[in-house]
Amino acid sequence: MNDARTELTLGPNLFNWAPDRWRDFYFRIADEAPVAAVYLGETICSKRAPLFDEHYEAVAERLRSAGKTVVHSTLGETASQIDRRLVGEVCQRVSELVEANDSSAAYHLRGRQHHIGPLMNVYNEETLRFLAAKGARNICLPAELPFASVGVLCAAAAAEGVTIELQVFGRQSLALSARCYHARAHGRTKDTCRFICDRDADGLTLTTLDGKPFLVVNGIQTLSYEYANLVQEVPALKAAGVARYRLSPHSCDMVQVASAFRDLLDEEIAPPEALARLEALQLGAPFANGFLHGQPGHRWTSAESLI
Repeated sequence: MNDARTELTLGPNLFNWAPDRWRDFYFRIADEAPVAAVYLGETICSKRAPLFDEHYEAVAERLRSAGKTVVHSTLGETASQIDRRLVGEVCQRVSELVEANDSSAAYHLRGRQHHIGPLMNVYNEETLRFLAAKGARNICLPAELPFASVGVLCAAAAAEGVTIELQVFGRQSLALSARCYHARAHGRTKDTCRFICDRDADGLTLTTLDGKPFLVVNGIQTLSYEYANLVQEVPALKAAGVARYRLSPHSCDMVQVASAFRDLLDEEIAPPEALARLEALQLGAPFANGFLHGQPGHRWTSAESLI
């Protein structure tokens, strides 16, 4: 049985996968992954959203039938009329939960229960209380917050009847831009991209002048090259009051990732075993937990270090 205080969730897919691959990924999540909630929807580029329309409702129904809560995520940036229309359409799902990833979605959702995504940058108690007053009932914090700030926000959330969620696995979102880096890297523009981002299942790696991997781009989004991995910090996060633990989808075996975190949250395994199971996936990029330790986000800090 899952601890009611510690739900495992799967965030929205950030990347442009082929529609059939996208569908099959979520079908397997529905059937095999021990996650309580799944966030669906395009959060990066409104041009991608129609690619998955054919499968969206079938995926949502498969997840619901498997007992998982479906939360519909909105775009993280609205820069055009098309973007605003997509955000409005997602927010019109009045009988279902929606996660706002920018203020335009939060405006549509005011007065009804909803979630706040990590792209909304909730950094302090006043922001949390303001959003709670508008109907937010779950807030996923941005990746760059240190542990002390997470603890303060957990205390403020408890007073407002709000749950706190935190990404514990996956590349970390660092910035959004009006320009499409993927298109520019291939000599194209945002309007003439021809969906070039579909070549990179986990984002396009950027390197420094001396060839060192540095960052990852995903359309208009900049991500960390490293994969966040907070297995060592889960006990402290539970003690601080974090209720929901988010995994960000990647092309690796996400069922195995989810199983490792669920076993850890249920205290069936200890952090070293969870870490070993994730290391066995051989992701091709290092793990990082620096942000939570108040250090540069690309760093990895050992379990012996105090948070």
